[in-house]
Amino acid sequence: MGAAQNENSPPAVQTIANAEESPWSVKTVAMKVAGWIDRLGAVWITGQIAELSARPGARVAFVTLRDTAENASLQIMCPMKLLREDPAIKEGSEVVVHGKLSFYTARGTLALWADKIRAVGIGELLARIERLRKQLASEGLTDPKRKRPLPFLPGGVGLVTGRASAAQQDVLSIARARWPQVDFHLREVAVQGPGAAQAVIGALRELQGLAEVEVIILARGGGSVEDLLTFSEEALCRAVAACPVPVVSAIGHETDRPLTDDVADVRAATPTDAAKRVVPDVALERDRLHEMRGRSAAALRGWVDREQTRLASLAARPVLADPHAMLRARAEGLGGAQSALRRCLLGQLERERHTVAAAAARLAALGPAATLARGYALVQDADGELLRDPAQVKPGARLRIRLAGGVLGAMTTKEIP
Repeated sequence: MGAAQNENSPPAVQTIANAEESPWSVKTVAMKVAGWIDRLGAVWITGQIAELSARPGARVAFVTLRDTAENASLQIMCPMKLLREDPAIKEGSEVVVHGKLSFYTARGTLALWADKIRAVGIGELLARIERLRKQLASEGLTDPKRKRPLPFLPGGVGLVTGRASAAQQDVLSIARARWPQVDFHLREVAVQGPGAAQAVIGALRELQGLAEVEVIILARGGGSVEDLLTFSEEALCRAVAACPVPVVSAIGHETDRPLTDDVADVRAATPTDAAKRVVPDVALERDRLHEMRGRSAAALRGWVDREQTRLASLAARPVLADPHAMLRARAEGLGGAQSALRRCLLGQLERERHTVAAAAARLAALGPAATLARGYALVQDADGELLRDPAQVKPGARLRIRLAGGVLGAMTTKEIP
């Protein structure tokens, strides 16, 4: 390692301008990269041990340190004595490492020589989880208002779980016992250890792309806090929150609460509880249907009985018992009114007749007919003008004489002295 570091120290060579006409050699580029990395100095990094290679008798162990949230890794070399000082350091452990990065120009590889390495304690892990929980809450990803209801009877159910795990058997057996026709789309992935979070994210994205999948279950059995760390990874939590399909988080037991429980649409206490929440019980639904049918039939019979009672009550009313009674009463009233009207008209006619007779008597007494009856006559000329003076006519004029018994025609002969 010491030789490598000497090899990677900044080159004491003349700086040559880089251009198409004067390109750098591979060694020059490697030396410059080594110089840049050397200036970075010692750093603290954290990650998960994905691979640990320690041959018996060797003084140096080779470790692949993987980022817990992203698909990135780094090679680390450390003295064997550092691993012996902390027995908790093994594959899958979360660790904090202090060391200096070096670029090996001969191979063009980057590695970190560690001088300190320790496993992350449970208290630090819990504190990290709580910080992330608060961050997700501040972004609204745990808000109950954004959680979606589960479909009553999903056409397809996605299940992400460990290979041949007890959680998988619990979900499948309980769900199929409740509804034998349920259609599961199973994705078996690693649910613990390096790369588990990315594997779960890949399965989640694959299932959400299937049109027939209407709900997805993330299921894992119980375990220690370290065993369940996969389901508190930030990348997985954000993938669950962004999933367009409702997600049920069924991780561990009732007392376990990884971060996927907070961002999922539904938190199930156990994988068995998830199966019960997602798939309805066919026997229970049949009992409910039978009960609802009975209640509906009873309600319908009650309604029919009430309506029959109302109809009987209406039919017993006089207006419906004898519909013509009202007509007869109205007819009698109308007959009385007609009789009264007839009597009124006849009385009025009789009074008017007497009035006319009296007027006629007065007219007869005062009219010319009575005068003519006493022997008087009315003389008119040919034009019908009443003559009152003999001077009004000339000899030979035609006259019309009206007597009580009729009319005579006459002609004047001469004037009578």
